[in-house]
Amino acid sequence: MAEETTLSPPETAETQGRRPLAVALREGPARAPRVVAKGRGKLAEQILAIAFDRGVKVRSDADLAEILAAIEVDSEVPLGDGPGDAPGDAP
Repeated sequence: MAEETTLSPPETAETQGRRPLAVALREGPARAPRVVAKGRGKLAEQILAIAFDRGVKVRSDADLAEILAAIEVDSEVPLGDGPGDAPGDAP
């Protein structure tokens, strides 16, 4: 299973008045990646430390991290067919 952690880098988060954010995803047999951990501040730092220790691919994308943080832990990331086609998007 591939794992990836998406984060809001500390320098970006702090300059925007937010605490650093990390969201860990795991790909599995399901259609979409699953959120397996998320947190801000010290918890985000712990998630990143674990990711780096295990050689997990880490992507620095503050906007994506904020979007993924809205998904409950142990839930799949909703997939759409294209931009604006995610479940729940209004036409």
